Amino acid sequence: MNVLVLGAGVIGATTACLLARDGHRVTVVDRQPGPGLETSFANGGQIAASHSEPWAGPQIPGLLLRWLARDDAPLQFRWLRADPALWSWGLRFLLNCSAGARARNVDRAVRLALYSRDRLRVIRETMAPDYDARTEGIIHIHRDPKGFERARAIADLMTAAGLERRPISIEEAVALEPALAHAAPSLSGAFFSPGDENGDAHKFTVAMAEAAARHGATFHYGVEVHGLYRALRVRRTVGGATTSLGPMPADAVVLALGSFSPQVARSIDMNLPIYPAKGYSITLDTQGATGVPSVSVTDDEVRMVYSRLGDRLRCAGTAAFEGWNTTLNPARVALTLRNARALFPEGGNYDAPDPWCGLRPATPDSVPLLGPSPRLDNLFLNTGHGTMGWAMAAGSAQVTADLIAGRTPAIDLRGFGLERFRLP
Repeated sequence: MNVLVLGAGVIGATTACLLARDGHRVTVVDRQPGPGLETSFANGGQIAASHSEPWAGPQIPGLLLRWLARDDAPLQFRWLRADPALWSWGLRFLLNCSAGARARNVDRAVRLALYSRDRLRVIRETMAPDYDARTEGIIHIHRDPKGFERARAIADLMTAAGLERRPISIEEAVALEPALAHAAPSLSGAFFSPGDENGDAHKFTVAMAEAAARHGATFHYGVEVHGLYRALRVRRTVGGATTSLGPMPADAVVLALGSFSPQVARSIDMNLPIYPAKGYSITLDTQGATGVPSVSVTDDEVRMVYSRLGDRLRCAGTAAFEGWNTTLNPARVALTLRNARALFPEGGNYDAPDPWCGLRPATPDSVPLLGPSPRLDNLFLNTGHGTMGWAMAAGSAQVTADLIAGRTPAIDLRGFGLERFRLP
């Protein structure tokens, strides 16, 4: 089958690799000059099923009100923007803030993240990609005792969904990661997820693109995707995509354009509830540093993650909903740097940080859009993974490859489709 994959980030490249290994004729299109140069380039590095807590939850509306005027807020909404897409997305977000919706969304996200973690291990064992992988698990830390108790309820939901995420003492956390000793007096509790991992998403994406090319996939970089077009004779079929290279026909199309998926979907009158959440990271050189963490750490209260990637420390987090703006905000860079230095004062060279920001494609319920389009038989959605793209890439790619090959996916796809966003 002739399959067109739109997007060469970690989702698109991994999907292309698995499709090419299945024997399909695969074409990949991306506007950047190479693979993984947008959201996948300098993300937090965590492959974390334990990070599956949705942003929407019972406590979030109150927090958003408190954070409204703060430039250092972990989650920043620009509600006063004249942006109908943000308001529409925000309404659906608020509808997902109930305890029942949170439990449902945790179950769905954990299910896919655990499956994806298993599929990544298969890829690592069979293809041996080099991406600075570390498998020591992930520690979640808390300072506020009330926040820790709320996190315990989330941990119970994740445990019920099959994830091992257990509470540990501060002493146990420091024993697992001695670099936390500096912050230990300020901590109230911690959780440990031994099965989680971390690694360089960009290096992995490049490896997947190279493997896909070895299996015959063709990559077109620096090419804009303008839209999709329907087949002439079969109404429920996409004929291909219109691009800056001209029309690209296909038997099947995979939409994996992250935050830019809604613009392309609108060309066939499909409304995707995806809005970009602008996240920041700094990357530190760790050579000569004496307090570099080896175990990946999530600081839930400031919504920051830390991952050691070879001789670098990636410090990432925060989110700002301000449209498709990719300009670095110095205040947000400073906030990221300040949070990192406070937790790991000897974690790297803070005098020469490498800052970055990227647009994470967020859905209102923090669950991706995965599976066949509800109206078009040969269009497959693989987008909207938010902060979990790296953690869900291998599983999402396998699901998509299975569907295109006519195989039944190993996980239940109910709750991952676009139909869940139909408003009453």
